[in-house]
This record gives sequence, C-alpha cells and structure tokens, in this order.
Amino acid sequence: MSAKRFTLLVIPEGSHRVRRFTLPRRWISLAISCSILLFLGTGALLFDYVRTHVDRQELQRLRAESRSQQQEIGRLCANIEDLRKEMVVLAQNDAKVRVLAQLSGPRPDALNGMGGAPEDDAATEFSELQRQIDQIREAIELRRESQEEVQGFLNDQRSLMAAKPNGWPVKGWVTSNFGMRNSPFTGKRKMHEGLDIAASTGTAVIATADGIVSRAETAPGYGKMVVIDHGYGFKTLYAHNSKLLVKVGQRVKRGDKVAAVGNTGTSTGTHLHYEVRLNGVPLNPKKYI
Repeated sequence: MSAKRFTLLVIPEGSHRVRRFTLPRRWISLAISCSILLFLGTGALLFDYVRTHVDRQELQRLRAESRSQQQEIGRLCANIEDLRKEMVVLAQNDAKVRVLAQLSGPRPDALNGMGGAPEDDAATEFSELQRQIDQIREAIELRRESQEEVQGFLNDQRSLMAAKPNGWPVKGWVTSNFGMRNSPFTGKRKMHEGLDIAASTGTAVIATADGIVSRAETAPGYGKMVVIDHGYGFKTLYAHNSKLLVKVGQRVKRGDKVAAVGNTGTSTGTHLHYEVRLNGVPLNPKKYI
C-alpha cells in the first residue's frame, strides 16, 4: 500500500532539535510536475531564443547578400547598356562598310535600345537581364557573320586586284597599238590583238599581275612566248622574247621577271608583243597600263 503522506526531517547542524514536516503525497507530485514543467518551459524558451538568434543572423546575412546582389545587378545592367551602345556603333560602322563594298545589308539584329534600372521583383530582374544578355549574344553573332562576309568580299577583291593586269610589262615605247592595222608583212588590214613595245634586246619583261605560268614555249609567229593565267578570267601574253625566265606551273607575282626582250618569231625588230585577254577575248592593254 503506497504512502499517502511523506515526512521531511530537518536536522540543523550543531543542534539536537529535529524539525518534522509532513507533506501530502499530492503536494510532492504537484511539486515534481511543476519542476518538470518549469524545466521543459525553460528548455523551450532557451531553444526558441537560440533559434531566433540564429534566424536573425541568417536574415541579416541574406539581407546583406541581397543588397550585394542588387548592387551587382545594377553594375551588370550598366555594363550591358554600355555594351549595347558599343554594339549599335559597330552595327552602324558595319552598315557603312557594307554600303562602300556594295554588299546587301545584314538582317536586323535584336538590339532595340531598351534598358533602365533594375526592377524590384528579383525574378523579373534576372529574366530581363537574361533577355538582354541573349540579345547581345545574338547581335554579336550577327556582327561576326557580317564581318566574315565583308572579310571574304575584301579577300576576293584583294585577289582580284592582284590578278588584274596593271602597269607596263617592259620599259620602252609603243610602236603599234591595239586594233585594226595594215599588216607589216602582207599590207592587208588585220586585227592586232596586243600592244608592241620597242626596247633593247635583253630588257627585262615583267609580269603585270600575280598568276601561274600556263605556257612557256616557242610558238609559231610569237617566237619565245610566255602566257600567265591570273585567274578571274585574266591572261597575259608576252611574245618575241630572246629568253624565257620562267617554267610552266611556276607561280609569279606582279613585278617578277619572266622573260627578256628579243626578236624571235614573226617580227620586224626587237620589241615585246603584249596581250591582255579576259575569258579568251583580247582587250586593249592600254586600259590596264
């Protein structure tokens, strides 16, 4: 049978008098319960305090990160706007170059001049920032494609200029022009398909454009002859030479020596017979001197 009461004896030190306290069992149970509740309550308050303190520190850290991100977004927006302005200038310069080169204009890019300060909504900010970045990437790709096209055109033009005959093939004086003339051998009217340039025997004959030697031989009427294929349909012919200085298949540059003036083949004197042909059609060489 369990006790209904508990007796508490208090014996002071150095005294023989004993104090007795009788406590009902329910008081003891109530005290224990209160102690447990107090302990649990204190623990809960302590836990809540620690959690609140940690949450406050985390909130402060997140706020600091948010402010830093806002500042970084602001800087990125400013940089994007600067890039946009530079891309607009590049697009204008590209358009001018294409007009000068007589090329068709590139397709319009995505740069439409939009911008401004960051929005309050973070999702909207990043979405708008990503959109602007995508626009600039697209514009850069368009400029790259356009520059490649312009570069290709300029390379073709450079190659064409190098292939187009230009200048005198020999130092001398013209003794017979391009066109119809009386043949010095038969007296009959005949087309003279080149230019006769008188010069001393052995005078250097130079290529008037870049190309590849397609013929270097002795031919009936022309004597010792050199033909250079310049590409783009252009060919030049140098005849009546005393000496050939190049071989078939040899690549030559404008100004390279290819032969020496002579009097070989059907000729009335020392001179160079010079022809310019485009797609097989003889042209007046004076147009290219």
